[in-house]
Amino acid sequence: MKELYDLALDLRRSSSSYANELWESVDADLWNRTRNPWMILQTLSDKRLKELENAPSFQKLLKSHMERHEKALKTPKWFKGKTTIAYFSMEFGLSEALPIYSGGLGLLAGDHLKACSDLGVPLTAIGLLYQEGYFRQEIGPDGKQIALYPYNEPGQLPLEKVPLRISIEFPGRIVYLRVFKATVGHIPLYLLDSNDLLNDPTDRGITSELYGGGVETRLKQEVLLGIGGVRLLEALGIKPDVYHLNEGHAAFATIERARLLGGSFKEAFEMGKKQTLFTTHTPVEAGFDRFPLEVMETGFAEYVEKLGISMDEFLSLGQLSKTDSFNMAYLAVRGSSAVNGVSKLHGEVSQKLFEKLGCSVGAVTNGVHIPSWESPEADKLWCHCSGEQRWYGTLETLENEVNKIKDEELWTFRSDSRKRLIDYAKHHLKKELPKRGETLPENFLDPAILTIGFSRRFATYKRVELLLHDEQRLIKLLQEKKVQIIVAGKAHPADKPGQALIEKWITFTSRPEVAPHAAFLSDYDILLAERLVQGMDLWVNTPRRPWEASGTSGMKVLVNGGLNFSSLDGWWAEAFTPDVGWAIKGEDDTEDAKTLLDTLENEIIPLFYQRDNQGIPHEWLKKVKTSMARLTPEYSTNRMVRNYVEKYYTELGND
Repeated sequence: MKELYDLALDLRRSSSSYANELWESVDADLWNRTRNPWMILQTLSDKRLKELENAPSFQKLLKSHMERHEKALKTPKWFKGKTTIAYFSMEFGLSEALPIYSGGLGLLAGDHLKACSDLGVPLTAIGLLYQEGYFRQEIGPDGKQIALYPYNEPGQLPLEKVPLRISIEFPGRIVYLRVFKATVGHIPLYLLDSNDLLNDPTDRGITSELYGGGVETRLKQEVLLGIGGVRLLEALGIKPDVYHLNEGHAAFATIERARLLGGSFKEAFEMGKKQTLFTTHTPVEAGFDRFPLEVMETGFAEYVEKLGISMDEFLSLGQLSKTDSFNMAYLAVRGSSAVNGVSKLHGEVSQKLFEKLGCSVGAVTNGVHIPSWESPEADKLWCHCSGEQRWYGTLETLENEVNKIKDEELWTFRSDSRKRLIDYAKHHLKKELPKRGETLPENFLDPAILTIGFSRRFATYKRVELLLHDEQRLIKLLQEKKVQIIVAGKAHPADKPGQALIEKWITFTSRPEVAPHAAFLSDYDILLAERLVQGMDLWVNTPRRPWEASGTSGMKVLVNGGLNFSSLDGWWAEAFTPDVGWAIKGEDDTEDAKTLLDTLENEIIPLFYQRDNQGIPHEWLKKVKTSMARLTPEYSTNRMVRNYVEKYYTELGND
């Protein structure tokens, strides 16, 4: 059964929809609860293992999965160059089995690795292994968010221990880092962990929480990622041609790389800069990580001395003036010869943010890894028209192929998808509501009704309350059974305004006249996001322009036949045309709230219920088909990674 263990460790395979049939055959309950094949194998009894070994049907299924796995690994890849890349990110969202992500940045990083594997791009990823990851969410009886921090036991995660120990000099001591490896198809992801018995108790907790702790803990984490990550590459004997910094958290890598190159620091820094790419995901100045000068001076005194430069010279790499705090984004810009935003609009916004640094900011619009977000049923639909290997090439033929799908087939697929989402929501709430002293209402949600919603981080700029500006008008639409709503999301434990928005939605969905038609699902994670994007008819996204750098949640509904209704911000500012969805301006709350409900009531709802004699909404499906055909390939990480290769990796690596 070695093959089963190999499949369990490959996060590219276990996070795709077709993994369901295999792991449900092993332990359906544990798979549906955890999506963690490695945990399943760790807890599998000898009796069950022998049953599987002696079951011809299971052995046949396992063989088919191994053949598919080996075929994917051996299939000739798109990338033919020699450039190698090191990719640094604070978080990676690969699977619910490895909870070291908080949201969009991590999911983008995880999807980037999967697409690199599909396309054969030789990339090595560096991150941190968090003992508690990002918080888990419960909703209390009072409707308030409760933050929980369960421990990640490395032995139950799909990781391999690497026999290495990386050391970093901190004031008066050395911090040791354990190394673990995750496998993502062809791509290795190395994770550094400070929970080493050789460390002081405080230092063991550096990697305890993602985005937790105070300023000093955050600084230590970014030292581990940047400086520790470069030392790890050196210890592994990996000498990448290109360094790719996914956000400014890893910017210290530019300094450590210069130190290892030796000679004059200034010359070495400039040499490393020529082969470094910085991708910024932040559209506002306030979003950049900054550290107080006194903390920097204390923490880096010995390190700076070894660099052979003064403290002022070191600090100036992250400053505009001598009194400024140390800005990690500024360090990343100064240490990179190429900088890009994550949508066309965000590239323009970032150019203004960094204009004082004299850099030119380009853009590569984000995408999503389609095989990770399509439902099993969507996979079958696309396989039927475009073939099993459709996401491994350059995607030119997909638009014509999708347009050949018959409306009857597409509507059956969408109706079944909506029903599965509603069944999931009922199952979820039957476990959740009793904790809040509530029960599931009778006639809760209807699989025939237009289902809209969203899942995301609850922050004020996201304007998640926009639908609630005219509650009575929305309630009327709900009670007339023209529309129903499912929402989910978390607010950072320190974000009180964001938590207040969650409480507002909980209060609204708990009202007796609303509860049968709307739901808030707690503990938003990859698994919950999958269910929502696979079943939703209409994805609503209402950020204040231009504060959404890209946004990828709406991209995930495309392959599954959902439509978008969003602010003209991030990716939707370039993707929107009237034949693929709907839009609001994103600039004025009152105007946008009115447009949101006007469009929903007067355009979207009538179009959804405009049916022929067989109950088929042909005009709605025309939009669905156009959206699927045109936007799914364009907003995939397949296209995104090819853009990175062609615009940056090849040029920086001199391939």
